[in-house]
Amino acid sequence: MLPWSAELAGRIDEHVFTSELLRGNPLGDPPERPLLVYVPPGYDAEHHPEPDRRYPAVYVIQGYTGQVMMWRNRTAFRQPFPETADAVFASGEAPPAIVVYVDAWTAYGGSQFVDSPGTGRYHSYLCDEVVPWVDAHYRTIADRSKRAITGKSSGGFGAMITPMLRPDLFGALATHAGDTLYELCYVPEFANVVRHLRKYDGDVFRWWDDFRSRVAFTKPEDMPLIATLGVAACFSASADGTPELPFDPRTGVIRPGAWQRWLDWDPVRMVPRYADALRSLHSIWIDAGDADDFNLDIGAAAFRAALGDAGVSDDVIRYEIFPGTHAAIDYRYPMALAWLCQRMA
Repeated sequence: MLPWSAELAGRIDEHVFTSELLRGNPLGDPPERPLLVYVPPGYDAEHHPEPDRRYPAVYVIQGYTGQVMMWRNRTAFRQPFPETADAVFASGEAPPAIVVYVDAWTAYGGSQFVDSPGTGRYHSYLCDEVVPWVDAHYRTIADRSKRAITGKSSGGFGAMITPMLRPDLFGALATHAGDTLYELCYVPEFANVVRHLRKYDGDVFRWWDDFRSRVAFTKPEDMPLIATLGVAACFSASADGTPELPFDPRTGVIRPGAWQRWLDWDPVRMVPRYADALRSLHSIWIDAGDADDFNLDIGAAAFRAALGDAGVSDDVIRYEIFPGTHAAIDYRYPMALAWLCQRMA
């Protein structure tokens, strides 16, 4: 295992995509976003037997605090996903496809890939801007049956909800430890947030001002507070964009109105409302580590059960709980990618 980058059999094109939908977003985040598009081996070959061949497309979205250039981060004895993804195409394990790496970063660390007055129109940006642009600039098969979406954690959440909301665009998904079953995923963290906020007199924005004044993640409260504030900005922001926590920050008592807005985005609870869309999908991959730090293995089981209750055929579902936690499960990504590509083929 070489500790430096490997040469790809395919190619990654780096673009700067200017989003009109993100222009003027509430956080002042840039509308110009990096967009990486991978094309498989043979795509550019002058003497390819099918020079006009068109390809399925897989959209890859990230977990919370992820931004698209982090796909190139290297850890000891591991290759980054763009290289392991390339390997499944180079080896023939997966039929060729175009892979699109989408950036949805915000000043709070993420967008949950939804439209929100607290962050901006990230769902519409993905579906109504990025997808059409890729179809216009690359030889994709511009059909829902040949378009899939995949992600981990918050990206896994985005991969679950996007085909529910836009079954016209996506016919398949893969979710790795995706956020779901919120009473086990989020509520246990609320107690930690309340404890951390004691030193800020219960005011999350006092912490936010402090966080922005120094090097990030130098205090133990930083990660739980950025995650909770950021998701509140996505799920329970007021009309003026101010995030509202779904619990009292001093007592921890749930605020029913704000909490219900979170629950409305719980994929387990969304399944009955979007049963027709889910029954129309041809491939659904669900997995998680059996000791997931946020109980997302239990959430995965609940999502799988909800799909069955909604009449989604067992034939379209690939479900596995494997040994592991929430971390270091990136080796699962190329497995799901290959499976999605095989199914689309």
